[in-house]
Amino acid sequence: MTKNEIFGLMNGVMSFHLATLEDGEPRVRGMLLYKADETGVVFHTGVFKDLYKQLLANPAAQMCFFDPASGTQVRVRGQFEEVADAKLKEEIYNHPSREFLRNMCGNSMESPFYETIRVFRMKNGIANVWTFAANCAAKEDIYL
Repeated sequence: MTKNEIFGLMNGVMSFHLATLEDGEPRVRGMLLYKADETGVVFHTGVFKDLYKQLLANPAAQMCFFDPASGTQVRVRGQFEEVADAKLKEEIYNHPSREFLRNMCGNSMESPFYETIRVFRMKNGIANVWTFAANCAAKEDIYL
């Protein structure tokens, strides 16, 4: 797959599992992607979540996306960085796919809950693609 095909798969399924470390032990949870493109892979979480503390302590992580229609799994590893971009946060908050945020936060960008949302981006991730058909093939790194 090309990196643009990988972005297409990621944006098509939108959900992924994210693995982090806490005290040397793995932690995995399901997440909702905001977007993946040339600028990186973007998602958000709350400062009250263990995930937030884990990424601050160790920004190395791996995401796993699965497209059941094609039977394709894409894993992406790299370093996340917190993004302090008010316009991006506002874009996320107002996006139709994030109505649940407005329901939790209220319809005001000044709500206290809004201040607890943090955005993370992984730039220059390294992807590996897996399918049953290529199960025995050597792993190929695809640089995003």
